[in-house]
Amino acid sequence: MSTQKDPGEGQPDLNRLAGQYAARAGMERREDGQIDVLKSVGGIRGLAEAIVPGLLFTLLYTVGAALNLALGAAVAAAAVFSIANLIQRRPLMQSLTGVAGVAICAFVALRSGEGATYFVPGFYLNAAYILAFLVSIAVKWPVAGLLFGFIRGENLDWRAVPVRMKAYIWASWIIVAVFALRLAVQLPLYLADNVAALGTMRLAMGVPLYALGLWLAWVVSRPAAIVSDGSASDAPPEAGSASAP
Repeated sequence: MSTQKDPGEGQPDLNRLAGQYAARAGMERREDGQIDVLKSVGGIRGLAEAIVPGLLFTLLYTVGAALNLALGAAVAAAAVFSIANLIQRRPLMQSLTGVAGVAICAFVALRSGEGATYFVPGFYLNAAYILAFLVSIAVKWPVAGLLFGFIRGENLDWRAVPVRMKAYIWASWIIVAVFALRLAVQLPLYLADNVAALGTMRLAMGVPLYALGLWLAWVVSRPAAIVSDGSASDAPPEAGSASAP
């Protein structure tokens, strides 16, 4: 005798997948309920890994060093960070992503023989992020909701609450604006072959700008405060609730 199969049986646990995605993205929340921006961008180590290779390349190339030397210094710096991550037994993907990204940039620059092309892969990466976020907004699975919903304890319940869906869509647009602003500022500098200005803007609009956008997206998508005894509560929301700090 056959038994009726649960429609949800065998399907992936979307809440669990969303949690794994948020964890891999490095999103963390402080004890006071606010997003820990520094940890979410990789902490001091993450800042250094993102800034040092590009900074070395820009400084060496703009002071007249040969392209090969400037690229070698950038790749070597990224490799040192990766080796340190491996020694500390951090995830292999995390350890190799940084050096792989810098190596791709160096390869492109070597092929062209032009220093400015070191930054070209970053343009494609930003465009890909813009596309991914726009698609997530269009299909009503905004990435900001996947990132923030888990650490707020909402899991995916926010999708059933229109006001929360709208908030996470707005938050996703803020992060899209970060990526779009990078392209709007940096592409003209690339076309003008201004490596010094391009390198400077790449650093300023990298992790620092992303951290600012992440914080603004968190604030914009924050659930409405629960008013108790005349004051707003900082307690985390219940899953699926439209009210929280």
